[in-house]
Amino acid sequence: MTDHAHSERVSSEQQPEIWTGRATNRGQWLLACGGAACLALGIDLAVEALWPSGILPLIMSIVGLIAVGLLILFGTLAFVHVAVVVDSDSLEVRCGHIGVPRRRIPLSHVVGADFAPAVTPRHWGGWGYRWRPEQGTAVVVRRGEGLVLSLGDGRKFTVTVDNAETAVRVIRDRLRLSGSTPA
Repeated sequence: MTDHAHSERVSSEQQPEIWTGRATNRGQWLLACGGAACLALGIDLAVEALWPSGILPLIMSIVGLIAVGLLILFGTLAFVHVAVVVDSDSLEVRCGHIGVPRRRIPLSHVVGADFAPAVTPRHWGGWGYRWRPEQGTAVVVRRGEGLVLSLGDGRKFTVTVDNAETAVRVIRDRLRLSGSTPA
C-alpha cells in the first residue's frame, strides 16, 4: 500500500460518518417572551371587551396585538437554535424546534469549506436566514464561529455552528475523497 493510499484511509477513518453540530442563542427567548406578552394582551382585550372608544378600535387593537405577538413569537423561536448535519453526500441546516427553514446542500455542489472565527449578526443585518449580494446567504443565530461553504456557482453559504473547524475538516475530507478539490 502506498503512503498516499494509507493517509487517505487513515484520514477517512478519523472522520465521523455523520457530523452534527448546533448553535443556540438564548437571548432569542427574551424576544419570544415579548411576543407571548403581546399575544396574551390581545387575548385579554378580546375576552374583557371593555373599550370606551367603540368596537372598531377594539378589533384593530386585538388583531394587531395578536398578529404582532404571533410574528415575534414564531419569528424568534425559528432562530433560537440551528442544527447542522454533514453526511456522506450533503450538508443540511435546520432552524428552530420544527426544523424550518431548512436547507440541504449536496456536497457535489460544494467546491470549498472555510472556518470563520467571528460571524456576527451585525455583518449580516441581524439574526435569522439572511442574504446579502456581496456575501451570499447565511443562517445566523448568534455571534461566534461559523462554517462558510463556497458553492460551484460562485455563491457562498455561511452558518453559525459550534465546533465549525471540525465541520470544515469533515467536509474537506469528503470533497477530497470524492475527487473535488476544496478551496
